Amino acid sequence: MTEASNIDPELLTIIVCPQCHGQLQAIPETGPVETLACSDESCGLHYPVRDGIPILLVDEAGHGS
Repeated sequence: MTEASNIDPELLTIIVCPQCHGQLQAIPETGPVETLACSDESCGLHYPVRDGIPILLVDEAGHGS
């Protein structure tokens, strides 16, 4: 699992994708928004992280590039 600087590593061990319940992995910030990506390839949603808080709403999620 990749650590993101603004997310508590302990939190990453307990949260899951709201869509499919797959494990979430922190994606290092490469743009203006840090993200958490679902590790389930059939789902693949990416959730934004704002001010260190994961926004785990399916309506806010997007697919990775």
